[in-house]
Order: sequence, then structure tokens, then C-alpha cells
Amino acid sequence: MKITFFGAAGEVTGSQHLIETDSRRILLDCGLFQGRDEETGPKNRVFHCKPRSLDAVILSHAHIDHCGNLPGLVKAGFEGSIYCTRATADIATMMLRDSAKIQREDAIYKAKKAKPGEPILEPLYTEENAREVAKMFEYIAFNEWEELADDVRIRFLHAGHILGSAITELEIKDKGEWRRIVFTGDLGRRGKPLLHDPECVERCDVVISESTYGNRVHPETGDVKGALQRIICDASRKQGKVIIPAFSLGRTQLLVYLLNELRNEDAMCRVPVYIDSPLATRLTEIYRDHQEGLDEEVQETLKIDDDIFSFDGLTYVRSRDESIALNRQKGPFVVISASGMCENGRVVHHLKNAVSDPNNTIMIIGFQARGTLGRQLVQQRDHVYIFGRRRELNANVETVNGLSAHADAEDFKWWFNELQKKGGCGHAFLVHGEEKPAAAMAELINDCCDHPPVIPQFGESFEV
Repeated sequence: MKITFFGAAGEVTGSQHLIETDSRRILLDCGLFQGRDEETGPKNRVFHCKPRSLDAVILSHAHIDHCGNLPGLVKAGFEGSIYCTRATADIATMMLRDSAKIQREDAIYKAKKAKPGEPILEPLYTEENAREVAKMFEYIAFNEWEELADDVRIRFLHAGHILGSAITELEIKDKGEWRRIVFTGDLGRRGKPLLHDPECVERCDVVISESTYGNRVHPETGDVKGALQRIICDASRKQGKVIIPAFSLGRTQLLVYLLNELRNEDAMCRVPVYIDSPLATRLTEIYRDHQEGLDEEVQETLKIDDDIFSFDGLTYVRSRDESIALNRQKGPFVVISASGMCENGRVVHHLKNAVSDPNNTIMIIGFQARGTLGRQLVQQRDHVYIFGRRRELNANVETVNGLSAHADAEDFKWWFNELQKKGGCGHAFLVHGEEKPAAAMAELINDCCDHPPVIPQFGESFEV
């Protein structure tokens, strides 16, 4: 059996791993490389996995760096099935159409700005390509073995990362013998609201594991609800606004759930809350459709509250005009809006109108990459630039940690120790991580493997 790594190898984007035997070619994930166009464009436009000869794709979850180039794969000739959970299929369908729309709008904008004779890059794929992908999804339930053929079977376990995310157990016959491969996808954390904890696996021949935070221990979750209550009520007393940049998928739904809990406990001051992200609003509908797949705590709450993503005073903003009107509305109120790193989307407009007022608060709830507006806010600089204009940063900036959806070193240690108790693994390949985190994780899990863990690079193949 041969494994080749065509993405998320030595980096944390573009997840794509090819499994080959004498009779089967199966791709694990088909993610989009994200970053600067000049660097990611060539990677996204060329497929090295020979799409026409693939038997199937197994999709771990619906984040764009894991599913985002499925339409490109289909456009390049792939005609097989895409296996995933039903929730992942529903979310991916929406995310891919949104991605295609953004690419089309970006292409139009760049064409207008292009100099005479400058080449114009077309979108990677269209909304029609994205719709074709939706027809190819085949649903696999959690915790049930499914035979895809007489020589291939899979089972999904909860990964605890986002709704629908799955750890893949793949059993495939190679030269007359059954081989067992485990792919973690993105592994979540234990004890987080909404989602089931990551599940453990038994002895396997190969494990392909993410390693994003393999050298880091996340801050204690702490009392996130308490921080929400304090920050919102403090701003309310000053008649100020609270602007919360949040990713549309996962983070927004978690915030709404926590705010709903505070309201149910009568522990939150009564200020209006607005979700100003059309994509987040549509994704929340999918979360509602799949409430039965959320954790035990949610199931208990649903006995007394039939909608955990709604409460008195919460408004999902749909139109552009409604969003613009919020910038003229006086506080106090809360706006949760995308994007999570403040680089684009409606939240940038809200920040433009909020950063200079000391009565307002900006609440940062996730990692902010170097060079982003979000990172500048976290650093609490004297001023920031928004839409090219300098603006004084007088608003209060609060950073609330503890909401990361990725496993850290302690989570990986626990998960691999559980695997070791059940026989360990033969080979381990560490993907979806930069050099230092992956190296630290290789050392962390070395005793769980028969062979030293490997950190593959782009295009590398391994016989196992």
C-alpha cells in the first residue's frame, strides 16, 4: 500500500492524502490551499492525484481547507462517490457554493483593476461545479461499519471539531491482507460545549493525524460564559457596543449557544444581540437540522428549550441594508459578525464605526494571524488602518481564550495514549501542522508507534 501526501504536508492547509493499493485509489479530503493567490493558485489548479482514476473521496469535515477543492476535482474529471456524514454534506454544500461565489466576485474585481495586457485568472470553479459535488455525496452514519466494496469498508467516529466532523477508520484489502488506516481529520477537544468528545480507536497499521497545535497547550477554558456576561454587561452600562468577530462556521454557533444558556439562567443583561453574517445564519439552520447529533448536554437542554440557537433579543441580520443600519444604531447592543480575523466581511464595517469610541468593546475569541487587522487589535496598538484610513483605537479590546476547536498537545497525548492501550499503531504520519508543532508531536507520540513518526512533505510517497 502506498500513501502520497498532496496537501497539508508541512503546512496547515489544502488537506489531500492519497491511499493506493493494487486495486483501489482513495483520496482522503480535497481541501483548498488558502493564502496569497500567487502562492496557492498553482497548487489549487493542478491535481497530482489523477482525478479520473480515483475510486472515491472520504471527507473528514466541511472546513474549506478540507473540502474546498472538491468542485475543482470534479471539474478535472472525478466521477466517484464522496463519503462523509450527512451534516458534513449539508455544510459542505453551502460552503462550496459560497466559495464559488466569492471566487467569481474576486475575479470580477481583479479584472476591473487589471492593467492592459495583464493576464486575468478565472475562478477555480463555478457554483454549477459546486452543485455537481452535492449530487455525489454519500452519507455514512457515525459508529457503523459501511462496506463500500468487497475489499473496502469504513467507519466514522466523532472527531469533536465541528458539526459532522469525523475520524475515519478505513479497512482496505491489500495483496490479500486487510490493512487498517485511521485518519483523524481535524481532532477536537474534550469537554467542549455542543459537540461530542473525540472518540478513540483501536490498533491500526497506519494513523494519519493532524498536528496543528502539537507543541502547544491551550489556555484553560475558564469561565467563558462568565467573560461574556462581564464584557457585555460592562459595555451595556456605558451604553456601548460589543463587536465580536467570529468565523461563520462553528464559532458563531458556539457563541449563540453560550448566550442562550446565560439567558436561560437569567444571568445576562438584556441587550440586543445581532448575528450579522448571512453565511452564519444559513449554517445555524443546518445546526438546527442536526441537533440530534450534538452532545448529551444539548440533549438535556432541548428538553426545556426547543431552540438552543435563539432567545429573546437575538436577531439574525439578513439584508445589507439591515447591516448598514446597525452602524447608525446607538448602543448598547452586541454584534457577532464574520470574518474571524477581521480581514473582510461585514465585521470590518462594524469595526470601522466602533474602534475610536472608548465606550465600545471589541471581543477577540480566536487566533489572529500575523498581519491581520485582528492581530493589530489584539496588540492594542494606538491606531489601526481600516479600508486604508488610519483610525484611533480607543475602544476596549478583550481577548477571551478557551474556544479553540483544535486539539492541543495534552489532547493528542491523551488520544494516542488511549490508542497505545489498544495496541498502538504501526506507522504514524503527521500532517496539517508546521515544522515545530509537528516535530514536537512526533516526539510526544513516539512510544505509541512501532516506527518513528514521519512528517511528510508535499508530494512525498511512502510504502507501508
